[in-house]
Amino acid sequence: MPTSLKLGRRQAILLGSAGIIALAGCAPTKKTKLIGGVVLDLGGPDDHSFNASAVKGLSMAQSQLHLPVGATKWVETNSPSDYQTNLAGLAAQGYEVVFAVGYAMYSALKEVAPQFPKIDFAIVDDEAPSFPNCAGIVFKENESSFLAGYLAGEMTKTGKIGFVGGQQIPLIEKFEAGYRAGAETANPKVVVTATYTGDWNDETKGRSQAAQQFGAGDDIIFQAAGKAGLGVINEAKARGAGYYAIGVDMDQAYLAPGRVLTSVIKRIDVVIVDTIKDVIAGKFQSGTHIYGLKDNGVGLSPMTYTKQLIPPQVLSNISKLQNMIIDGKFEPPSTLAALKTFTPPKL
Repeated sequence: MPTSLKLGRRQAILLGSAGIIALAGCAPTKKTKLIGGVVLDLGGPDDHSFNASAVKGLSMAQSQLHLPVGATKWVETNSPSDYQTNLAGLAAQGYEVVFAVGYAMYSALKEVAPQFPKIDFAIVDDEAPSFPNCAGIVFKENESSFLAGYLAGEMTKTGKIGFVGGQQIPLIEKFEAGYRAGAETANPKVVVTATYTGDWNDETKGRSQAAQQFGAGDDIIFQAAGKAGLGVINEAKARGAGYYAIGVDMDQAYLAPGRVLTSVIKRIDVVIVDTIKDVIAGKFQSGTHIYGLKDNGVGLSPMTYTKQLIPPQVLSNISKLQNMIIDGKFEPPSTLAALKTFTPPKL
C-alpha cells in the first residue's frame, strides 16, 4: 500500500476524532431565560430618581426572585426617537415583560405592543394602551406630595416655600397640587412659589431656579424635575443651615445629608419586582393599576438625617393625615383646578 494512502487514512482517523471532540465541546448549553427588560426615559440611569428607581427594581428582582445572571436588562434612551426602537429591540430579543419607564413612551408602545402579542408590556406613569398584553402603572403622587407639603408648611421659618417641576404637564402638576394642599393644611398663610425647568436633564436650570426661590425668601423647595432637580438639592446643600430641598421618587437624603428634609417616594422599583413576579407566575394582568399610600406605592422617606429636627407633634399629625387618606376620609387634589375647591381636613 502506498505511503501516501496510509497517511491519508491516518489523517482521516485523526480528523474524525477531532470532529467528535469538537462537537462534544460545542454541545448546546441551556439558554438563559430572558425575563424583564426596561427602557429608561431621558436622563439616564444616574438621575438618582425616576430612572434609577427602575434600574434598582431590576436589581431587586434579580436578587429576590433568584433570577439567573442575564435574565434582566435595561437600555438607555438618548432621544425620543429611540423609544420605539428600544421597546421593539427588547421584545424581539424575547424578554417576557418589557417596561416603558415614562409616560412619553405611550405612542411608541401603542405601535410596538401589537407586533409582539406574546410579550407583556408595562408602561410607568400612564394608562395602559387597549391591548391584552399591556399594563399601565400609575401612582397617586398627590397623596405623598400632600404629606411633604404639610411637613414643609409646618417647618418653614419664613412662611415661604417653593416647588420646582420639570415639564409642566398634568403628571407634575399632580405633585404641585398635593404639595400646595398639604402646605395649606399646615398653615393657610404659607406662600408657595412654583417654577418649571421645562427640561428633565438641565441641572444648571434647576439650580438657578432654586437660587432664585431661596433668594426670594423660600427656605424649603420640593423638586419634581428628574435629573434637573438635582440642581435644587445642590443649591440647598451649598446654602447650608436653614435651607432644605425635598427629594422625589427615591430617598435622596444621601445626596446632601441634613439638607434634604424628606423625599416623596414613588416605588417604581417595588412595582417592577411585583410585575416580574406576576409574569413568572403567569398572572400578568392587563389594564391600568393604581398605587397610592394604601398600596404602599407612594410615601415619605424615613428622614434619616432630619427626623430629629421635626417636632413630635408634626410627625404625629403626618401619621394621622396618612391614615385619613388611606381610610378614604379625604383625597388630596390631583390637579391645580381641584386645588381651588379643596377644603383642608381637620386634625
